[in-house]
Amino acid sequence: MVKSPTKPLTLEEFLKLPETKPASEYINGQIIQKPMPQGKHSTLQGELVSNINSVTKPQKVARAFPELRCTFGGRSIIPDVAVFAWERIPLDENGDVANVFRTYPDWTIEILSPDQSPTKVTGNILHCLKHGSKLGWLLNPEERSVLVYPQNQQPEFLEEEQQILPVPDLLKNLQLTVGQLFGWLKL
Repeated sequence: MVKSPTKPLTLEEFLKLPETKPASEYINGQIIQKPMPQGKHSTLQGELVSNINSVTKPQKVARAFPELRCTFGGRSIIPDVAVFAWERIPLDENGDVANVFRTYPDWTIEILSPDQSPTKVTGNILHCLKHGSKLGWLLNPEERSVLVYPQNQQPEFLEEEQQILPVPDLLKNLQLTVGQLFGWLKL
């Protein structure tokens, strides 16, 4: 849902607004509310964060964050899963994970919801890649397909169960097939 304020807000003005549920993003001067996650979306998001972190956190290589606001390049977006290389995770003055991330994720993952515009979601992935992200995924649970966006390369369309999903180099220990990914939807 696009909310049109009476006068356009700047990014800094948007960031001062209270958070909404579901969350809103700031894209090209517009406030766009994300759709409320549903069952398939929540399942895939939770499993991805858990599986990525089980491989990356013990070695302090990277960390996956669900629904993390990332503000950079004139936008404030909330990828479904944002993965940051360990040394790029913003820290506060106590050495804890910061609340505010004013940078791009190294890997951005979006899960298409039934009423969500694929072009708007793709626009966010491309924005991330333009500003430094190494990889983007767009998962479509209904079609059981993944559009993979490698930085500076042609996108790949994966839908066969045995296909191995490309991951950033820093996560080379993570191996996941299309079938395993969408297999998480089964109970």
